[in-house]
Amino acid sequence: MRAFSDHVRAMIALEGPIPVERYMSLCLSHYYATRDPLGADGDFTTAPEISQMFGELIGLWMLEVWNAMGRPAPVHLVELGPGRGTLMADLLRATKLLPDFGAAVEVHLVETSPALRQRQQATLASSGHPVRWHSRLEDVPEGPMLLVANEFFDALPVRQFLATERGWCERLVGLEGDRLIFGLRGEADEALGKPLRIGDVLEWPVASLEVMQELSRRLARDTGAILAIDYGYWGPAFGDTLQALKKHIPVDPLGDPGDADLTTHVDFQRLAQVASRLGLQVHGPGTQRDFLLALGVEARAASLKKRATPAQSADIDAALARLTERGDKGMGDLFKVLAVTHKALGTVPGLPPRPFAP
Repeated sequence: MRAFSDHVRAMIALEGPIPVERYMSLCLSHYYATRDPLGADGDFTTAPEISQMFGELIGLWMLEVWNAMGRPAPVHLVELGPGRGTLMADLLRATKLLPDFGAAVEVHLVETSPALRQRQQATLASSGHPVRWHSRLEDVPEGPMLLVANEFFDALPVRQFLATERGWCERLVGLEGDRLIFGLRGEADEALGKPLRIGDVLEWPVASLEVMQELSRRLARDTGAILAIDYGYWGPAFGDTLQALKKHIPVDPLGDPGDADLTTHVDFQRLAQVASRLGLQVHGPGTQRDFLLALGVEARAASLKKRATPAQSADIDAALARLTERGDKGMGDLFKVLAVTHKALGTVPGLPPRPFAP
C-alpha cells in the first residue's frame, strides 16, 4: 500500500505534524477499506474465528437478557465491527432454540469496510434472517436493542499525551527526512492539569466515549443491553498501549501506514463512567475466562466432542484453551467483558453488577 503511505507522508510534509488520533483514523480507515484482515492469512484472529462456542454462548446470553427485558418485539440485534460475520452467524444459530426470539429480532451490522461487508453477506446468507448494514451507529433504528461489540473499541483512535515539565503535551506524528516519527505539541493542554510523574503517557479515547455516549443514550430511552469484549483494563492507568500487528507479528506503528492493524487497550472504567452517568447499570468487567466458564463453555465443548473425530476433539480442546487460558498463551485474562444494561434489567448471566458512583 505504498501509495497510501506516500500520501500520509506528503500530507504531513505539507500540513505539519498531526495528532496520533488523526494518524490512527487515517490509517485504520484505509486499512479496513482495502482488505479482510482476519484469519491465518490476515493480520490477526478474533475469538469467533477460533471456535463456534464463543458466538453460541453470546447468543444464549442474548436470549437470557431478552427474556429479562420482557421479550420485546421487535428488538434490534446489533453488532459493531462484525468482522466476517462469524459471531453473528453462530449467535443466530444458537438462538434457534427459542423461535420466538428469532421472530422478534431485526439484525443490524455496523460496518464501513466494503471488503468485510461482502464476507458478512456470504457468511449470513443462510442464517434465515434479513440483515441490514449501516455505516454509522446513528443509522440503526430506535427501539429496544441488544448489542455486541467484540474487539471493536480497541480499534478506535485515541489521543495521546505525554507528561512533561510543561504539563500534558499531545503526542504527534511528524517527519524526519522520509521517516515518520513521534513528537510533541509545544504547548501543554491546560485542561488536563499538572501531571504527577514526568514521562507518563495518558490515552484519551475520544471516539470510544462518543460511541458509548450514543449507546447509553439509546439504552436509557429504549431499554436493552450492551456487551463489550476487548483487551483492556479498569483504569485509571498510564502507559502507551498503541500497537500494530501485521501477519500476526508486532510491527512498528509508524513503519507502514495503512498496511497494519493499529489498536490500543480499552479503558473500561471510562466507558462505564459514561453509562453510569446516564443512569444505566454496569456489570463487570470480568475476564473472558470467567465469563465463558460461567456460561458453560466447558459443557459445550464436551457436547461437541461427543460427535467429533479424535482430530476434531483435539481442535476443540485447543480452541477452549486459547479462549480461556491465562497468561500470554491464551485470551482468558487479557480480554475483559463489560455489560451495560437499562437499570430495570437487574442481573445478567456471567457478570456481577458493579455498584458505580458516577
